[in-house]
Amino acid sequence: MRWGFLGAGGIARNSLAPAVRESRTAVLRAAAARDPARARALGAEVTHGDYAALLADPTVDVVYVALHNSAHREWTAKALRAGKHVVCEKPMGLTAAEVAELASEAAAAGKILVEACWNRWHPRTRALQRLLGEGALGTVREVRSGFRGGRPPEGDYRHDPALGGGALYDVGCYAIACALLAFDWRLPAVRAARQELGPTGVDETTTAELVFPDGVATIESSLTGQQDEWFSAIGDKGSVELSFPAFTGGAGQVEMIYRSETGTRTEAYPPINPYTVMVDEVSAASRGREAFLVGLGETAAVAEVIDSIRASARRSAFSG
Repeated sequence: MRWGFLGAGGIARNSLAPAVRESRTAVLRAAAARDPARARALGAEVTHGDYAALLADPTVDVVYVALHNSAHREWTAKALRAGKHVVCEKPMGLTAAEVAELASEAAAAGKILVEACWNRWHPRTRALQRLLGEGALGTVREVRSGFRGGRPPEGDYRHDPALGGGALYDVGCYAIACALLAFDWRLPAVRAARQELGPTGVDETTTAELVFPDGVATIESSLTGQQDEWFSAIGDKGSVELSFPAFTGGAGQVEMIYRSETGTRTEAYPPINPYTVMVDEVSAASRGREAFLVGLGETAAVAEVIDSIRASARRSAFSG
């Protein structure tokens, strides 16, 4: 499948472009960026002077939207209308309403639309999904899920609220998605949420307590430089924990530790590039073959929880 990139920032340059080049099922056909030199640096077969020209290119099958967060809705919709399958960087939309709009666009176009939550393709995450789906933990009662990331450099869009910056959008989605996975994708109520804002007005840290019918999840996301990632779930029949790094594993071996009444089982997963797995699976699905994709319903659920956390944090700040 012939991929075209809209945007040539760090994640496109360092993660997705190498993944497409490594893939045996995809080629990096085209790239477009505001800076033509950065577009050429991706190593695509051709470069275009603007985004619209890439969307009009009949040799592009799949468009990867790697623009700043506030541009995702516009250019994902335009790519779908141009007849392309689309992989959009997370968050696909800044609100649940934007995600719903894009899902409708994909249905109308008859094209695949996938949020690039690349860790969901990692074999450990897939194994966690199977473990939880089999009911190995019984009824899940408690989840702890968090992602503390590095502080973005000055001038990065993640410092700009107008561009969809902040920790919750950037890394909170990982923690929220795993919590929802543990509770079978049911939507929670937000019992409490708090955001610590930086000088530019974006949230540098967000914490929240999510209440489900049978249990509670505590969520944390931050971009303060104190890097850490964790996930654990406790049920009435067992528990599971992901070793560090809980979400961005790939460069090194990672583990999943499952504990039950019969003992402890540790499963190790060797280094792998989950970006390449994602590219291969999306390419297969684009050809009509069976493949694993992150469903739009799951993307919408994460967006709804982000909406609720942001609303709860605003109410808390207003009430003092």
